Amino acid sequence: MQATIQDVAAKAGVSISTVSRAFTRPDMVSDRTRAKVMRVADELDFNISRSAATLKSGRTNRVAMLMNDGITSWFNAATLAGLESVLHPAGYDIALFPHIDTAQTRQRFFETLPIRRNVDAVFVASFAIDPHEVEQLKRAQVPIIGINTPDIDGFDASVSIDDEQGMLMAAQHLIKLGHRHLVYVCADAVHTLSASIDKREQGFRRACETAQANGIALDWQVISVPRDQSALASISSPQALSAILSRLLELDTFPDAICCQADMIAIPLMLRLERYGKRTPRDYSIIGFDDSTYADVLGLTTIRQDPQTMGADAARKALRLIAGKPLDDAHEIAPVSLMPRNTDDVVDR
Repeated sequence: MQATIQDVAAKAGVSISTVSRAFTRPDMVSDRTRAKVMRVADELDFNISRSAATLKSGRTNRVAMLMNDGITSWFNAATLAGLESVLHPAGYDIALFPHIDTAQTRQRFFETLPIRRNVDAVFVASFAIDPHEVEQLKRAQVPIIGINTPDIDGFDASVSIDDEQGMLMAAQHLIKLGHRHLVYVCADAVHTLSASIDKREQGFRRACETAQANGIALDWQVISVPRDQSALASISSPQALSAILSRLLELDTFPDAICCQADMIAIPLMLRLERYGKRTPRDYSIIGFDDSTYADVLGLTTIRQDPQTMGADAARKALRLIAGKPLDDAHEIAPVSLMPRNTDDVVDR
């Protein structure tokens, strides 16, 4: 038999109204009392309905979007636009949970949501979830949809690009142009967060190793800088860019090609190098990844992905899962493409 609000109140030693406020008006309950109520509710597998409409339909008309960065990032803003274009006409609101990337924020979300059960689907953008978190979301009995996640484990559906293949394409493009002194610039991976962007380094390494195996003499290396585990955008911070710039300028031979983990590194790095007399494509080629804001305006050669389309596709999958309908293509790989512009050129030898 399903636990009632009276059961929770009795075991927690509080009134029924306190239990109700702990779920619906947490600002009116002390942190200690709310934590106790939530712990008991979790033990009894109790959930509370948000409205009479929810009681009748069994749905909340609300979904959650989890991000490992802020909503103002290019990828998350575009993904949200895609989700909204499908979900808003269907009558759904989107609850945003940015910076689900530290141990504290992850624990707060994954332990609270299954108890409250106040969404009909959960979207996870760009990072993986571990088995414990999957189990907690499964208890909420809502579908989990990944958007450009590193893998599909634990997800009911997903729409992702192949980050490794995309960067392989970027590096191969530079090698075909005749570049032989290549550097890959990136942020260190964070052990507490498996992010899709970290797979790009493997694509660069694979392209260089394959070229060497085919008899092409390459001089290549990876330059990485620490990434604040609570902010993906920190890889383009002034401190990170200064560290990258210093290491590039200290090299015995300046690279004739720079492959960047993301446009957010490539664009400011390109502008800073110009102050030191290094101009692209005269002195070196540079390629980014994403085709984000300003990439086209500044003529950056890059790998293009389309998070807005991925968001819309993920939303359509979610609506079918919410309705209990099967998916023919639960896990989909979205295409990426090379966008050659003005920052790469053929090497004269």
